[in-house]
Amino acid sequence: MGRVEGKVALVTGAARGQGRSHAIRLAEEGADIIAVDLGHNLETVNYPLGSVEDLKETARLVEALDRRIVTVQADVRERSQLTAAIEQGVAELGHLDVVVASAGIAAMQGEPKLQAWADAVDTNLIGVINTVHAALPHLPDGASIIMTGSVAAFMNITGDANPGKDPGGAAYMYAKIGLSQFAHEFARQVAPRFMRVNVVHPTNCNTDMLNSQPMYDSFRPDLENPTREDALLAFPAQQAMPIPYVEPRDISQAVLWLASDESRYVTGMQLRVDAGSYLKFQNFHI
Repeated sequence: MGRVEGKVALVTGAARGQGRSHAIRLAEEGADIIAVDLGHNLETVNYPLGSVEDLKETARLVEALDRRIVTVQADVRERSQLTAAIEQGVAELGHLDVVVASAGIAAMQGEPKLQAWADAVDTNLIGVINTVHAALPHLPDGASIIMTGSVAAFMNITGDANPGKDPGGAAYMYAKIGLSQFAHEFARQVAPRFMRVNVVHPTNCNTDMLNSQPMYDSFRPDLENPTREDALLAFPAQQAMPIPYVEPRDISQAVLWLASDESRYVTGMQLRVDAGSYLKFQNFHI
């Protein structure tokens, strides 16, 4: 008997990275999956996003575990698209028990600058709210809602010495702070129905987002066109434990626990899977 046997989980950003990892880990423990992803690039994001082919590969991997999966190409910035995607998934799989709002982008150095801000906030904050609100009509008492935050939510942005220089980068941090506050208050509102709302905050995670030129530039501003090898020298400085990053499955283990009945009385939690990053950067408290 799997830890989430018989449950149906919605996972956004499921084409690759953390989202794919969450879908697979939940399927390994018995869940069927509604997998949603944008499926194409954005002009303001300077690295490739998950593709339709990536989403098909997620489906193949879940089906190889003998679980059912419904894949839908949808934009989390558009609630109507999410509503249609969830309705399609529920029609095929019968119900919905778990929401994993994992879709996210890093629009650092994105152009046009203010469009990069808008895309990052609309995806990383509004997209999470859209996901939760679109799912609400289908969620039973006792459902679990899990949001992907970031250790960036615990860092202080008030001392930004160059406002307007990189709105897309600033938006990432702002959005993660906002979704953390949203989760805290929303958890209070749904607690009478035994619904649980929690945020998982990863540190550097070994995905395509981390392994991208904008991230290398962010970690090594002292260099022009730094490489991954250059950035690897800086990555360990993010954590108290001497590692450069965690793996997507490390985050998925936390997601699985929060999706399972093992955490039935855990709600409103800001769960850091950060190898001690918070211990080094705790200027902002949630």
